[in-house]
Amino acid sequence: MKTPPDQGSARPLIDKLGVKPGMRVALVAFDDAALRMAVAERGASVVAPASGLDMVFYRVTEPAELVRIRELRHLIHDRGAIWVLRNKGPDRKVREEDIIEAGRAFDLIDNKIASFSDTFAAMRLVVPLDHRK
Repeated sequence: MKTPPDQGSARPLIDKLGVKPGMRVALVAFDDAALRMAVAERGASVVAPASGLDMVFYRVTEPAELVRIRELRHLIHDRGAIWVLRNKGPDRKVREEDIIEAGRAFDLIDNKIASFSDTFAAMRLVVPLDHRK
């Protein structure tokens, strides 16, 4: 899967996703060579899922997979984020509302949406400000 730049503006996708130098990023339930390369070029690292992550990219294809956000929540620090990637188009099974509800169930809020690629949409879940330490 090729991850092209977001067509909505001239900003590179890696900027819209908020990846910064020094970040520790995990890819869960998918692997994307273009994203790995962009993360490395940014000076961040793709690492195995572990505590203290800055960012997690998690791909879901079925609403039932959203329950895994509970365990991923414990992997990010309070200023970290979980980007939930879902299929675009009429055949998608996971709706934005499903991701929002799952995030709220695990004390996370949605605060950004991005077009990740021609086939994936992304929604960012973060810890609410009043829950951060």
